This record gives sequence, structure tokens and C-alpha cells, in this order.
Amino acid sequence: MLRPIFIPTEDGLDQVTADKFPLATTYDVLAALAELRTQPHDYETVVLDWLDWLERLIWDALCRQYEVSSIEKVDGGYARGYSHALTYWREIIDHLNGLRHQRGMKIFLIAQSKVERFEDPESSPYDRYSSRLHKQGAALVCEWSDAVLFATRKFRTQSEDAGFGRKRTIAQPIVKDGGERILRCIGGPSCVAKNRFGLPEEVPLSWPALLAALSNNHPSHE
Repeated sequence: MLRPIFIPTEDGLDQVTADKFPLATTYDVLAALAELRTQPHDYETVVLDWLDWLERLIWDALCRQYEVSSIEKVDGGYARGYSHALTYWREIIDHLNGLRHQRGMKIFLIAQSKVERFEDPESSPYDRYSSRLHKQGAALVCEWSDAVLFATRKFRTQSEDAGFGRKRTIAQPIVKDGGERILRCIGGPSCVAKNRFGLPEEVPLSWPALLAALSNNHPSHE
């Protein structure tokens, strides 16, 4: 990764040697982004780690603003809190756009995943992986991003006897050099993913492999 600096919202970087801002415990992520945008530095990449923890900080800020105990109670409830959270997300995206266009920085946003029920209008409902963000925030961030990539392992499934005439399906990793980790670059029934770079359906989960896949492609906003 090109000279990165991390903005952590949880303490998972304790054992990682990397330049980083102090752990964000309130909505001070905006101050870190503003500093990168306005102060001299030679960093080329900024990494927000994790988005779902950042969303909790946004919700906490809204709860303090409206003097309530839950995002569900913000501005009288009825899911208004999630809509108000979009104002905070747009502030973040405004700073990220400044870093990208004014400072030429690469932006990496990391989020944990969850399994959600997807009501497909063209088929029966099914479960799929998506980011662990509320649907409104997730939609805004996904639309803004040039690529949404899902990190996973390759698995194979097989059926085995569960007794009493029943079968059960188990998943096992496809072992290759200790386990084949991949990035899914195109969405489908299994996960939310997209890219504007013409990437293949999947690439190995490694920085050199991703750079190689990106080398001859440029984002399209058509």
C-alpha cells in the first residue's frame, strides 16, 4: 500500500506497525480527515478502519445532540435518526473527496460483514453478505465508492449423513498455501460487491494481485 496512514475507530491496530491517528472514541474522525486535507504531509493513502464502528460514533453524536439514549429515539423516532446520520456521512465523504481530488490520496474504507435477507424481485429471497452498516448509510457509501470488494475464502460444500435419514451440508475451505483468500469484485447472490475498473469476478486477496488487476484499468462513472 502506498504510504498509508490509518484512522482507527477500534483498537485492532495495536499489534500492527503502521502510522495512525489516535483511536477515535467520539466523532473526531472528521478532525483527522481535515488535518490530512489541510496540513503538509507525504502520505499517499488513508485507511478508515472500521466503517461500522465509525457509524456507532455517528449515532452517539446524534444521541448527544438530541439528548436521547438510542438512535431509534433521535428526533422523535420513526427511523429519523438513520436519516439524520446521512448528514454526518456526507461530511465524511466531502472530506474524502477533498483528499482524493485535491491531495491525490487513495481511499480505503474497511467494514465488517453481516448476513442479510435479500428480497430479490426476480427470484425467491436469499441470504447474502453485506457491510455491517445500516442500509441507508451502506447505500450512500456504496454508491460513492469506485469499488466494493468482499474479502472471503474459497469453500467447497459436501453433504454428510446426519442420522435418522437426514443429510446436512458442511463447508470446508479449499486449501492452497494455507487457505485461498480472495476478493470478490462483482456482486451476486452471495455478497454485495461492485467495481468501476473492469476487474474480474475475483482476484487473490493480496496487495500485489489487486494492483496488477487495476494496472490497466481506470474507473468509469458512466
